[in-house]
Amino acid sequence: MLGRVLLVCLSLSLYSSASSLSCRWVDHKFRQHSRNSLDLIDTMAHNSTNTTEDAEVNFPNDLYRQASKASAEDKLSFTVQILEEMAALFEEDHSNASWEENTVDHFLIVVTQQADGLHSCIKSLSQKKKNKKLHMHFKRLSRHVLEQMGHSAESWELIRKEMKTHLMRADQLVLSLLTN
Repeated sequence: MLGRVLLVCLSLSLYSSASSLSCRWVDHKFRQHSRNSLDLIDTMAHNSTNTTEDAEVNFPNDLYRQASKASAEDKLSFTVQILEEMAALFEEDHSNASWEENTVDHFLIVVTQQADGLHSCIKSLSQKKKNKKLHMHFKRLSRHVLEQMGHSAESWELIRKEMKTHLMRADQLVLSLLTN
Protein backbone atom coordinates (compact mmCIF):
# COMPACT_ATOMS: atom_id res chain seq x y z
CA MET A 1 0.00 0.00 0.00
CA LEU A 2 2.77 2.43 0.97
CA GLY A 3 4.57 1.54 -2.26
CA ARG A 4 1.50 2.47 -4.32
CA VAL A 5 1.12 5.81 -2.53
CA LEU A 6 4.80 6.50 -3.09
CA LEU A 7 4.44 5.57 -6.77
CA VAL A 8 1.43 7.88 -7.19
CA CYS A 9 3.28 10.73 -5.46
CA LEU A 10 6.34 10.15 -7.60
CA SER A 11 4.24 10.04 -10.77
CA LEU A 12 2.48 13.27 -9.87
CA SER A 13 5.72 15.06 -9.07
CA LEU A 14 7.30 13.86 -12.32
CA TYR A 15 4.21 14.92 -14.24
CA SER A 16 4.25 18.38 -12.61
CA SER A 17 7.93 18.90 -13.23
CA ALA A 18 7.69 17.54 -16.77
CA SER A 19 4.74 19.69 -17.70
CA SER A 20 6.04 22.85 -19.19
CA LEU A 21 3.89 25.02 -17.02
CA SER A 22 0.98 24.67 -14.67
CA CYS A 23 -0.06 28.21 -13.98
CA ARG A 24 -3.64 29.33 -14.20
CA TRP A 25 -2.65 32.96 -14.81
CA VAL A 26 -0.78 32.08 -18.00
CA ASP A 27 -3.57 29.77 -19.13
CA HIS A 28 -6.35 32.28 -18.57
CA LYS A 29 -4.99 35.83 -18.47
CA PHE A 30 -1.70 36.06 -20.35
CA ARG A 31 -3.18 36.11 -23.87
CA GLN A 32 -5.67 38.82 -22.94
CA HIS A 33 -2.99 41.03 -21.37
CA SER A 34 -0.59 40.37 -24.22
CA ARG A 35 -3.22 41.33 -26.78
CA ASN A 36 -4.05 44.48 -24.79
CA SER A 37 -0.40 45.59 -24.56
CA LEU A 38 0.12 45.06 -28.30
CA ASP A 39 -3.10 46.95 -29.10
CA LEU A 40 -2.04 49.83 -26.87
CA ILE A 41 1.43 50.08 -28.36
CA ASP A 42 -0.18 50.11 -31.82
CA THR A 43 -2.56 52.84 -30.66
CA MET A 44 0.46 54.87 -29.61
CA ALA A 45 1.73 54.62 -33.21
CA HIS A 46 -1.60 55.78 -34.58
CA ASN A 47 -1.48 58.79 -32.27
CA SER A 48 2.08 59.56 -33.34
CA THR A 49 2.52 62.50 -35.66
CA ASN A 50 6.19 61.94 -36.31
CA THR A 51 7.86 59.74 -38.86
CA THR A 52 11.16 58.11 -38.24
CA GLU A 53 13.64 56.30 -40.32
CA ASP A 54 14.39 52.85 -39.03
CA ALA A 55 17.57 53.11 -37.04
CA GLU A 56 19.80 50.20 -36.15
CA VAL A 57 19.00 49.28 -32.55
CA ASN A 58 20.62 45.81 -32.47
CA PHE A 59 17.74 43.74 -31.18
CA PRO A 60 19.02 40.98 -28.84
CA ASN A 61 17.97 37.97 -30.94
CA ASP A 62 20.69 35.85 -29.36
CA LEU A 63 19.18 36.36 -25.90
CA TYR A 64 15.78 35.23 -27.15
CA ARG A 65 17.33 32.16 -28.79
CA GLN A 66 18.97 31.26 -25.48
CA ALA A 67 15.74 31.88 -23.58
CA SER A 68 13.76 29.70 -25.99
CA LYS A 69 15.96 26.75 -25.00
CA ALA A 70 15.67 27.43 -21.26
CA SER A 71 13.38 25.83 -18.69
CA ALA A 72 9.80 27.05 -18.32
CA GLU A 73 10.67 28.94 -15.16
CA ASP A 74 13.67 30.61 -16.81
CA LYS A 75 11.52 31.60 -19.80
CA LEU A 76 9.06 33.22 -17.41
CA SER A 77 11.84 34.99 -15.49
CA PHE A 78 13.27 36.33 -18.75
CA THR A 79 9.85 37.56 -19.86
CA VAL A 80 9.19 39.19 -16.47
CA GLN A 81 12.51 41.02 -16.77
CA ILE A 82 11.61 42.25 -20.27
CA LEU A 83 8.29 43.61 -19.04
CA GLU A 84 9.85 45.26 -15.97
CA GLU A 85 12.65 46.82 -18.04
CA MET A 86 10.07 48.03 -20.55
CA ALA A 87 7.95 49.63 -17.82
CA ALA A 88 11.02 51.37 -16.39
CA LEU A 89 11.90 52.70 -19.84
CA PHE A 90 8.41 54.13 -20.36
CA GLU A 91 8.62 55.84 -16.97
CA GLU A 92 11.26 58.15 -18.46
CA ASP A 93 10.33 61.59 -19.76
CA HIS A 94 8.09 60.93 -22.74
CA SER A 95 6.53 64.39 -22.81
CA ASN A 96 7.89 65.01 -26.32
CA ALA A 97 6.20 61.92 -27.70
CA SER A 98 2.92 62.64 -29.41
CA TRP A 99 1.12 59.87 -27.59
CA GLU A 100 -1.90 60.43 -25.42
CA GLU A 101 -0.84 60.26 -21.78
CA ASN A 102 -3.85 58.12 -20.96
CA THR A 103 -2.75 55.50 -23.50
CA VAL A 104 0.79 55.38 -22.07
CA ASP A 105 -0.58 55.07 -18.53
CA HIS A 106 -2.91 52.25 -19.56
CA PHE A 107 -0.03 50.53 -21.40
CA LEU A 108 2.13 50.70 -18.26
CA ILE A 109 -0.67 49.25 -16.15
CA VAL A 110 -1.16 46.32 -18.53
CA VAL A 111 2.58 45.61 -18.82
CA THR A 112 2.97 45.74 -15.03
CA GLN A 113 0.00 43.38 -14.60
CA GLN A 114 1.60 41.01 -17.10
CA ALA A 115 4.90 41.06 -15.22
CA ASP A 116 3.17 40.54 -11.86
CA GLY A 117 0.99 37.73 -13.21
CA LEU A 118 3.94 35.90 -14.78
CA HIS A 119 6.00 36.45 -11.65
CA SER A 120 3.29 34.70 -9.63
CA CYS A 121 3.83 31.63 -11.84
CA ILE A 122 7.49 31.31 -10.96
CA LYS A 123 7.76 28.55 -8.39
CA SER A 124 11.26 29.31 -7.18
CA LEU A 125 11.10 31.50 -4.12
CA SER A 126 14.71 32.56 -4.53
CA GLN A 127 15.23 35.66 -6.58
CA LYS A 128 16.85 34.74 -9.84
CA LYS A 129 19.61 36.98 -11.05
CA LYS A 130 18.62 39.36 -13.78
CA ASN A 131 20.03 38.75 -17.22
CA LYS A 132 22.82 41.34 -17.39
CA LYS A 133 22.92 41.39 -21.19
CA LEU A 134 19.20 42.08 -21.38
CA HIS A 135 19.52 44.80 -18.74
CA MET A 136 22.38 46.38 -20.72
CA HIS A 137 20.25 46.31 -23.88
CA PHE A 138 17.56 48.39 -22.19
CA LYS A 139 20.15 50.66 -20.64
CA ARG A 140 21.64 51.28 -24.11
CA LEU A 141 18.17 52.11 -25.41
CA SER A 142 17.79 54.66 -22.63
CA ARG A 143 21.22 56.20 -23.08
CA HIS A 144 21.94 55.89 -26.78
CA VAL A 145 18.49 56.39 -28.20
CA LEU A 146 16.53 58.49 -25.71
CA GLU A 147 19.22 60.59 -24.02
CA GLN A 148 21.36 61.20 -27.09
CA MET A 149 18.28 62.19 -29.09
CA GLY A 150 17.02 64.42 -26.27
CA HIS A 151 13.94 62.30 -25.53
CA SER A 152 12.56 63.58 -28.85
CA ALA A 153 9.42 62.32 -30.50
CA GLU A 154 11.59 60.48 -33.03
CA SER A 155 13.54 58.70 -30.30
CA TRP A 156 10.33 57.61 -28.61
CA GLU A 157 8.96 56.27 -31.88
CA LEU A 158 12.13 54.16 -32.25
CA ILE A 159 11.64 52.91 -28.69
CA ARG A 160 7.96 52.16 -29.34
CA LYS A 161 8.85 50.06 -32.38
CA GLU A 162 11.55 48.21 -30.42
CA MET A 163 9.15 47.55 -27.55
CA LYS A 164 6.54 46.17 -29.93
CA THR A 165 9.12 43.67 -31.17
CA HIS A 166 9.97 42.75 -27.57
CA LEU A 167 6.28 42.25 -26.77
CA MET A 168 5.79 39.99 -29.77
CA ARG A 169 8.88 37.91 -29.00
CA ALA A 170 7.98 37.66 -25.30
CA ASP A 171 4.48 36.58 -26.31
CA GLN A 172 5.95 33.80 -28.46
CA LEU A 173 8.23 32.74 -25.64
CA VAL A 174 5.40 32.39 -23.11
CA LEU A 175 2.98 30.82 -25.58
CA SER A 176 5.61 28.18 -26.37
CA LEU A 177 5.09 27.00 -22.80
CA LEU A 178 1.42 26.37 -23.47
CA THR A 179 2.01 24.36 -26.63
CA ASN A 180 4.65 22.04 -25.16
